[in-house]
Amino acid sequence: MFRMSAAILAVALAGASLTGCHTGNVAAQPKPVAGVVTDMKAFDAFIATHPTVEQFKTTYPDVTLVPPGTMATREMRHDNSRYFAQLDADGRIVGGKFM
Repeated sequence: MFRMSAAILAVALAGASLTGCHTGNVAAQPKPVAGVVTDMKAFDAFIATHPTVEQFKTTYPDVTLVPPGTMATREMRHDNSRYFAQLDADGRIVGGKFM
């Protein structure tokens, strides 16, 4: 009986350890971009992936992200340093504009 329990435990642990090694379907995170947005083509491609707010902040740490409902001044900036985002129901960025 003890050997059977030990064998079942060993199989269960082996299966659990294999699931931790699964790396399929893990999206590669883009490298952080320092400063303001200058490459609009790359930025638009990034937004087309519908990133989360955290993914945006990680990828563009120097760009101020203004989600809907957040108070912000409305002065015009011409350096692409502040992005007013549009979010979908899941909280992912689906568009927006620089202001």
